[in-house]
Amino acid sequence: MIRLFDIVFSFLGLLFLLPLFLVLYVVICIESRGDGFYCQTRVGKDDRDFQLLKFRSMRVGADAEGLITIGGNDSRITRVGYFIRKYKLDELPQLINVLIGDMSLVGPRPEVRKYVDLYTPEQRKILLSVRPGITDYASIEYVDENELLDKAVDPEKEYIEKIMPDKIRYNMKYINNQTVSEYFKIIFLTFLKIFR
Repeated sequence: MIRLFDIVFSFLGLLFLLPLFLVLYVVICIESRGDGFYCQTRVGKDDRDFQLLKFRSMRVGADAEGLITIGGNDSRITRVGYFIRKYKLDELPQLINVLIGDMSLVGPRPEVRKYVDLYTPEQRKILLSVRPGITDYASIEYVDENELLDKAVDPEKEYIEKIMPDKIRYNMKYINNQTVSEYFKIIFLTFLKIFR
């Protein structure tokens, strides 16, 4: 049932947001050289890699300088990129990932292989047993994650030792209760958090 909702909502979302997609794509390309989309390999269900889609918010090649972004002080982020990140517009192309089945609207955020390799065997077994999602309780709780990392002395250490374990704890809350009502509750709470 949840997969059906994913297909319907992602299709309607892509149809409705197509004009916004075109505007964002053009503005991103005008501001900085390169493609308007950004693809990154993430780990999905059953430990399979897939290409996560986003609107590009950084200079081309900036990910070679590190995987973690640190708020408004990250010089790799463009002016348009800062705006689309603030309002989570950079995540909209992931509706394509949802439509083709790589992701769900609701589920744990997919990680890069580097961080998945730090999971315990039990965490791997549980977290990689479900489709990753655009949003979940961890995304809602850590909507300001980049700002938190900006304040850290060592952002990567802060992420690995504090934020990632806490996000996994929030992930489990949905994984252990994957119901239609919980699905809609998380979507509602996500919109509420963004608009606030």
